[in-house]
Amino acid sequence: MTKSTDHQMPELDFDTPALKRHRKIRALKDRMAGMGIAVGGSSVILAVLLICFYLLYEVAPLFSSASIEPEANYSLPAADQGESVYLTTEEQAEVGMRVASNGSIVFFSVADGSVIKTVENPRSEKVTAFAVESDTSHLLAFAYEDGKVIISKHVYRITYPDGKRKITPAVEYPYGKDAIDVADFPIRQLSFRDGDDSFILAAIGDAKSAITKVTKEVNFISEEVELSEQSGALPFVADVTSMLISGNQRYLYVATRLGQLSEFDLRDFDNIALKDNIALFEDDAKLVSMSYLLGQSSIMVADSTGRVSQWFNVRNNDTNEEKLTFIRDIKQPVALVNVAMEQRRKGFATLDDRGIVAIYNATSTRQVIDEKLSDGTAKLISFAPRANGLLLEDGKGLHFFYVDNEHPEVSWSSIWGKVWYEGYQEPTYTWQSSAANNDFEPKYSLMPLAFGTLKAAFYAMLMAVPLAICGAIYTAYFMAPALRRKVKPIIELMEALPTVILGFLAGLFFAPFLEENLAATFSVLVVLPLGILLFAYLWSRLPQAIRWLVPEGWQPLLLIPVIVFLAWGCLALSPAIELSFFDGNIRGWITNDLGITFDQRNALVVGFAMGFAVIPTIFSITEDAIFSVPKALTQGSLALGATYWQTMVRVVLPTASPGIFSAVMIGMGRAVGETMIVLMATGNTPIMDMNIFEGMRTLAANLAVEVPESEVGSSHYRILFLAAFVLFIFTFVVNTVAETVRQHLRKKYGSL
Repeated sequence: MTKSTDHQMPELDFDTPALKRHRKIRALKDRMAGMGIAVGGSSVILAVLLICFYLLYEVAPLFSSASIEPEANYSLPAADQGESVYLTTEEQAEVGMRVASNGSIVFFSVADGSVIKTVENPRSEKVTAFAVESDTSHLLAFAYEDGKVIISKHVYRITYPDGKRKITPAVEYPYGKDAIDVADFPIRQLSFRDGDDSFILAAIGDAKSAITKVTKEVNFISEEVELSEQSGALPFVADVTSMLISGNQRYLYVATRLGQLSEFDLRDFDNIALKDNIALFEDDAKLVSMSYLLGQSSIMVADSTGRVSQWFNVRNNDTNEEKLTFIRDIKQPVALVNVAMEQRRKGFATLDDRGIVAIYNATSTRQVIDEKLSDGTAKLISFAPRANGLLLEDGKGLHFFYVDNEHPEVSWSSIWGKVWYEGYQEPTYTWQSSAANNDFEPKYSLMPLAFGTLKAAFYAMLMAVPLAICGAIYTAYFMAPALRRKVKPIIELMEALPTVILGFLAGLFFAPFLEENLAATFSVLVVLPLGILLFAYLWSRLPQAIRWLVPEGWQPLLLIPVIVFLAWGCLALSPAIELSFFDGNIRGWITNDLGITFDQRNALVVGFAMGFAVIPTIFSITEDAIFSVPKALTQGSLALGATYWQTMVRVVLPTASPGIFSAVMIGMGRAVGETMIVLMATGNTPIMDMNIFEGMRTLAANLAVEVPESEVGSSHYRILFLAAFVLFIFTFVVNTVAETVRQHLRKKYGSL
């Protein structure tokens, strides 16, 4: 009897209600996860784009055109007093003031031209010359046929009756109504410069010239200002069109109609000497005007060919003498009639014989406005104190224009090119956004900041890349797995250290320590590699029985006492090295013998501190990339007879190169964007010097320092946003290049 057994396989039902429900739930989870990833990725991209657009929104006004709009037109106020020789307004541009040809001062409403007050000249003699000390001081000087001069000042008192602002103009005589004896002849040209302790009046007549210095002394009993006059002998210059006294009362500049400038030295008032003769222009042009730019350092010379040139004193290092030097110019196609200076910026406006007004900034040489505002009969223009208004007088009367010109000092050439600033000996790249006085010339060159950013990143990467990559190679490929599991987390833990702590330690501890032990620092850089190689050689010469006492892959632990001993030895021998080779002062040897400037907080400090901060990032990504290389590749290489080193160089590194390159680029991005370390350890000086012993200022550090103190909407504020945009673009370009190279490397070595 035969017994047979049938074995039936159980049937699997994939359409049970439970499995259907499970598949639906999983499909729902997949869709939700996909939507979440898509939304998250899109949100990140959108956030980055919004940041970019916001930066552009803040930066765009820097390069937008200015505008000028007519506000009021009316006949000349108090026209019976004569034509205007000077125009201005008070701070709010509500009350205007004009000096008439007969010496009267007329105050009027800017809105409708109605006369508020007319102050007649206190003397009956004919006014033969007139001078303005400066637009900001409000001091005016009137010269007469008898050679005497009266100094007046227009002032404005603000009250608030019934809660409404009321501006009351008045004329004061700070040095009294008694005229000052300056000359014994009718004065035709007059120049006036006031100072804290004295003021100077220079006068030229038909055939004579005179100069008077008036010293101001305060009577301690009556607290009144007592004046004492001192006359000087001034050489006569014929055919004079304009005269200027420098702001420090050192020099007198006398210009003829044909553009010949005579410079007189006033420092020895008893012996005034001709310092230099300068040709302001070489062609057949005629001098139109010569006036000081804000700050009384730059002289702006306008001629009949439409050219306005800027001149200021430049000191010669060899002779230590100042020389009036041509700096730059702008040109109009037709003859100029008048030039007006802004009272709070380095800007000016030109009026030509067609009635066209052009507004420029002297530093950036940027033209912001070029519009026809008159029919060609205009003779005089003047800025309001805030440069938000412009008065123009022509044959029809007075015209007031509203000016919207917020950022004239910014141009591409001033941001990225060399600019010759007042008081500098040559054109330079300079960042200096503020100063203690109101005459400051803003310097907004981003070149020192961009250079400092690259310099800091270069020295940080110079230290971090070799150490991080070599450490990652050994850790991932040669180190014992048990030791690797301990070393890798410790190094990655370094990344958790706040950079402000690293910057604090670098600036307050490491920088002075490095300065005091420069010999030890450079000795370590030489002795440590040689000492490690020597120890490795000696270790390889030991008997195998001794070497086998240390498990394979644990040998790096033996280097710890070696490194500590070598570093201690270099530190202990530092005074002896410094005394033997550098006369006991290595810093002095670097500065005096090598001619290299030394700053305590320098790029070397940044290299160590920021390199320490960047190492964990590069190490971690590189180590993961090398450790992720398939073991089959390394085992196959070793099986074919390659050594461990050959396998590493020719198989592992090429395969891991996309990850290594990404690690370096991410580390560089970290170094470029680092703020606190460079802020606290570099001295934060915006200079362009590759010297490792000099500091720098980076874009990120500059933003951290200056954004909180900048005025919202100002040129400084928007320039800082431009710096942020430059940093954003730089990071974007670096990341784009990195991704492109990484994809290329992945395609090239992905088939291994």
